Amino acid sequence: MLQGRLLKRIRELRMNSYSEYKAYFFSKEGQEKELLHFLNVVTTNKTDFFREPVHFIFLNEQVLPQHMEKNGNQVLKIWSAGCSSGEEPYTISVVLNEFMRLHPLFKFSILGTDISTQMLEKAAKGVYQANKIETIPLELKKRYFLKSKDIHNQTVRVHPQLQKSLMLNYLNLMDSVYGIKEQFDVIYCRNVLIYFDRVTQEKVINKLCQHLKKGGYFFIGHSESLSGMEVPLKHIKPTIFEKE
Repeated sequence: MLQGRLLKRIRELRMNSYSEYKAYFFSKEGQEKELLHFLNVVTTNKTDFFREPVHFIFLNEQVLPQHMEKNGNQVLKIWSAGCSSGEEPYTISVVLNEFMRLHPLFKFSILGTDISTQMLEKAAKGVYQANKIETIPLELKKRYFLKSKDIHNQTVRVHPQLQKSLMLNYLNLMDSVYGIKEQFDVIYCRNVLIYFDRVTQEKVINKLCQHLKKGGYFFIGHSESLSGMEVPLKHIKPTIFEKE
């Protein structure tokens, strides 16, 4: 898989071998200029709208009413760590906008971060193939997605309302410091940890939790586990945790 993904980049650079690319990559020039290109090529970006829906049900039925009751009109802040091409933060935005329709004074902000600049660019555009939203209820499709008039390239664009309170930034979860000053009420870090070894997973979660409010919620993917880790989170239900 790594060979296949790097081959395209090697051809773009008009190189003749992996050895030549390796020498360039670890050179001073390569470390300055090539690292982002390398990351864009090798990162996996599997994501969907309303992926693992139990998390969005919990957000709507538990987190949002609880926030309104405890904090009134204080801004709810959510971080999508590993947001890929944007489906996750836009799904969150749909849920929050739907809640706001019933509670006009409700306010929120969403931060989406990812290591892939290509995915962040795609997320910023908010344009997707029409089949990506097939499973979304018709009422929500009509409200939050705009269909292209091009019959040969059936795409949808997210409604500007979904982008209104969303900020997208580059961030490498392996960095020692994240440079984020905000404290969040909810952090989604789903299907990202599976690419790290166990020791790194624990370090990343602890760094993320530094930016999670006490009593805030932390979501992981269904294929992931925090079992045996020294992290400040208590188990609420499968893949859902609360900061102690």
